[in-house]
Amino acid sequence: QVQLVESGGGLVQAGGSLSLSCAASGRTFSGYYMGWFRQAPGKDREFVASITWTGDRIYYADFVKGRFTISRDNSKNTVYLRINSLKSEDTAVYYCAAGSRAAAMLVRAPQFEYWGQGTLVTVSE
Repeated sequence: QVQLVESGGGLVQAGGSLSLSCAASGRTFSGYYMGWFRQAPGKDREFVASITWTGDRIYYADFVKGRFTISRDNSKNTVYLRINSLKSEDTAVYYCAAGSRAAAMLVRAPQFEYWGQGTLVTVSE
């Protein structure tokens, strides 16, 4: 079992930046790919970004457009999401997820077995 705890959410002004963190604990973190999803009010959960264990493959949703950066520090069992140039439409609960069973195109929620509780990001104009 892997436990994931997100942090770093909060209220930020449009145009600002924010860094989210997700710390994993429990069974070994080794080999897991990690991802970020988000769910805006009244909308379905959507993929944001994902990264393999070694970081050799990184995937981003089309809407990211260079504003988001996913990274990980395996020595700290932590994955990060840096968001720049925040927009009001980035307001959402951001979820961290981990998986180990899929092989390619790590962009779908069913590919991730473990999920955090989410951290709320609110962007004000």
